[in-house]
Amino acid sequence: MHARSLTLLLLLFASILISQSFADEKRPPNIVFIMVDDLGKDWIGCYGADNIETPHIDALADHGMKFHNVYSMPQCTPTRTTLLTGQYPYRTGWTNHWDVPRWGVGYFDWEKNTSFPQLLQKVGYKTAIAGKWQINDFRIEPEALKKHGFDDWCVWTGYESGNKPSAERYWDPYIHTQSGSKTYQGKFGPDLYCDFLVEFIQKNRDQPHMIYFPMALTHGPLVHTPDEPNASSKDDKQKAMVRYTDKLVGRIVKAYDDLGLRKETVLIFTTDNGSGGGERGTINGVQPTGGKASNFEGGVCEPFIVSQPGTIEACVETDALVDFSDLLPTFCELAGAKIPGDLTIDGKSFAPLIKGEANDSPRDWILAMGHGPGIRDADGVRGRTDYMNRVLRDKHYKVWTDDHGKIIKLFDLQKDPAESRNLIAEPPPAAKASLSKFQKVLSEMPAKDARPKYRPRNSLPWDRPITKTGKKRK
Repeated sequence: MHARSLTLLLLLFASILISQSFADEKRPPNIVFIMVDDLGKDWIGCYGADNIETPHIDALADHGMKFHNVYSMPQCTPTRTTLLTGQYPYRTGWTNHWDVPRWGVGYFDWEKNTSFPQLLQKVGYKTAIAGKWQINDFRIEPEALKKHGFDDWCVWTGYESGNKPSAERYWDPYIHTQSGSKTYQGKFGPDLYCDFLVEFIQKNRDQPHMIYFPMALTHGPLVHTPDEPNASSKDDKQKAMVRYTDKLVGRIVKAYDDLGLRKETVLIFTTDNGSGGGERGTINGVQPTGGKASNFEGGVCEPFIVSQPGTIEACVETDALVDFSDLLPTFCELAGAKIPGDLTIDGKSFAPLIKGEANDSPRDWILAMGHGPGIRDADGVRGRTDYMNRVLRDKHYKVWTDDHGKIIKLFDLQKDPAESRNLIAEPPPAAKASLSKFQKVLSEMPAKDARPKYRPRNSLPWDRPITKTGKKRK
């Protein structure tokens, strides 16, 4: 064979080998995190909800892993900051629902708080958020989301004080994008958030991307939906909003199916806290104990489903312990992103569990903390303090602390899931190991929580201390 021809053949062969090598390299998965607002297990069909069908959400469980022991925080913004930073509220200061656009300044600081999109961007991910943010004031910093690591966004701004149109997140929504904030007259907000994400998926089909979808649904005010315009009663509107939530989940899944990217996508479905007090459903005829703003299981133990066909086995159920501080390290492990050595993270990655490399999460306890607008100081005066009660659990037992970190309640969740029988006065011998573990965990936490050092712009009822006579101070 002619030397030149042989050289060309060798070059061609080498080129084929190199191309095959690149083809064999599996790109990191797309990551989609869907979080519904104010909806517990009592409204999700595959968790046993009696009065609703959620076929698209249930299909995720049918083709993935359904978790039973996943803790959020009991309220909106503490949950959101926990999952974004991988840090517990006692560390970040988000121990309560600080409604920033409405009550305070834009203080979720991108320089002090490292969020998971910032870390994923560093390894080439395109990142987007749609839905609800509420932890910065975009009037103060219009590009707060860019500084937190998002390449694009379409979010309800949160109710801005002094700006009445901004109260709307559903019909005629007031939405913040890269073009600024404005009202979208005659539109249904959840459709706009989802349309934006579907377009983002299509635009970034050829590269790894991360979607954070903190839905506006199903938080009040209860409204009719485009599919059920005649819903008028409270019950009808609640069900209509849950059904529309399910429909939007189906739209996101379909977007990946249509592009042939479902197997390359880890999709997580969950909620930010339990159901709102007036909108709680039933599971097998029983209403969960506690809901939103409660540390009962109904307030903090959320539906949580992870699906990736071909990687995660179908119809798997797990009692693995996970809480929302674990999301940042899990996302980073899935994406191949490094967590800076000087960054304190409370969470632990459960990526090996969902990839089939482990049978359990690395945790033997999980934590939720913070609820209610205020508690009483030692002198009996109620107002903002530096303390907030916490709940910890393992797969068997759960403890509640008072506002100074002392364990005051003990429940056997296997025998008493409603948390109706406090065993702390006479703990059963089998609880000794769990109690010892919980005591050690609590002893390693700070005695006081890192409350923010600012006061809301507008004084609130819970921000005006109550005198010992019971009258609010002026």
